[in-house]
Amino acid sequence: MLKHLEIANYALIEQLSIDFGIGLSVVTGETGAGKSIMMGALALVLGQRADTKVIQDGKSKCVVEAIFDVRGYGLESLFESLEVDYDHECIVRREVLDSGKSRAFINDTPVNLQQLREVTSRLIDIHSQHESLLLGEASFQLDVLDSVAKSETELVAYQQLYKTYKQIQHTYKTLFETAEKWRSEREYAQFQYDQLVAMQLVEDEQLQLEQELEAMNHSEEVKTALALSLAHLEDDAIGVNLQLKDITVALRKIKAYVPAMADYEARVESAWIDLKDIASELQVSLNDTEFDPQRKEFVENRLNELYVLQQKHHVQTVAELLQLQADFGAKLERIDSFDTELTTLQKELQETETALQQSAIALTQKRYAVKLEMEEIVSQKLGYLGMSNAQFVVDIAHSNHFLPTGCDVVNFLFSANKNGTPQPIAQTASGGELSRVMLVIKSLMVSRANLPTIIFDEIDTGVSGEIAHRMGEIMQLIAQTMQVITITHLPQIAAKGVAHYKVYKYDTENATITNIVRLTPEERVEQIAEMLSGKNPSAVAMDNARELLKTM
Repeated sequence: MLKHLEIANYALIEQLSIDFGIGLSVVTGETGAGKSIMMGALALVLGQRADTKVIQDGKSKCVVEAIFDVRGYGLESLFESLEVDYDHECIVRREVLDSGKSRAFINDTPVNLQQLREVTSRLIDIHSQHESLLLGEASFQLDVLDSVAKSETELVAYQQLYKTYKQIQHTYKTLFETAEKWRSEREYAQFQYDQLVAMQLVEDEQLQLEQELEAMNHSEEVKTALALSLAHLEDDAIGVNLQLKDITVALRKIKAYVPAMADYEARVESAWIDLKDIASELQVSLNDTEFDPQRKEFVENRLNELYVLQQKHHVQTVAELLQLQADFGAKLERIDSFDTELTTLQKELQETETALQQSAIALTQKRYAVKLEMEEIVSQKLGYLGMSNAQFVVDIAHSNHFLPTGCDVVNFLFSANKNGTPQPIAQTASGGELSRVMLVIKSLMVSRANLPTIIFDEIDTGVSGEIAHRMGEIMQLIAQTMQVITITHLPQIAAKGVAHYKVYKYDTENATITNIVRLTPEERVEQIAEMLSGKNPSAVAMDNARELLKTM
């Protein structure tokens, strides 16, 4: 139950602090006094999106805080799942900053808007003055029926299966389309793959062949350079190696006399040995450097095949061709695996569809179980509210397709006239009739829900007199099992509350301010008298107000 509401710097509200109690509380005030502003502030703590326009001029932020008594409503597990400390007294706070950001807290633990809504939706239901129009919407009608049927468990189970079903269906459709497309390309992919495999590609082959061809194209120049190099190293007349050998012998002869020469001898001998090895290797290279026309033709043809293949596939290296070969191979394997995957998915889809059908049947049965009862209760209570000939029908049609909420299409049918044929309620009910139907439906819904608080924001639109009196009695009846707060312009309803609050507006030097106050018994008489006859009520109006209050 809502125990306390505190609002600071919200629109015309500078500072508002009010306590609420059990039973039926009524809120009244002149049009424009700020009742809707108070409701807007309360909507913030229920998770409505914030707008910096609500911050009072000159202030850096607005704050709305609501304190709820939540004992006995089984919310411990919900708080635990959200990692929020549970206490019998739940403090919900919302701050809107002029930077555009907003913050929300439950028992001083920061929460996001989804978590905020998850908690507050279990604490309070607000019926806005325009919500009666929702009665004409199919989704709202279905929500009402499910609320009365207490089919939340069945609906959640169905929606989980429905989500899985749609995911598998989407996966199957996407895979099927991909398979069809790829199968049409299989012949092309197989040809490209076979061509690449037939080439027996080696990653470094191209570089080696290009180097070999370059050498063959300059074979005479290479042979001449090698021969000249060998002559300078090994020739008997000018060969460096012969001279180094002579130097080594000469130094060896004198090292006994000049010890330092031993180091020079070793260094020269080492150079001589290295150059002899080089000469041997150059000789091998010279012997191998023979022009082979057949080999050259093979190398040129092989390189040409590689270049043509690279140009065809718009790549520049053999490594990229090998990657293409792997890609084509993988694509062929993938194409060959489609049938198996599609068969598996089709089986999953059929199994899920069967489970979904069973879940939809369970949901339909739950709805049908309350259909007649709901029709009877609503029609009966509408009779009490002055519509003795009212007929209310919950039409449940079966859909051949799975819908997000089952296989049922719900339509509320209504007729206010004797022997009238019930038609869709949005087409036949007047504003006052919609208000009465909505109040009856809300009373039925909350009787089935374990909800602490409901707020009616001008649900009495379009009614007056005795009907208003009876609407007030229905609110009193609801208030026996939960806290009810109603905003009203009707004195007949205002007189039914155990507590009466007045929203009013006043001017200061710099601004217009909205506030709310709980009325004393005498102030309440005067307020209801004003609602009956206007400002400065007469003694008769005051007496009438006292009479109304006696009926509570």
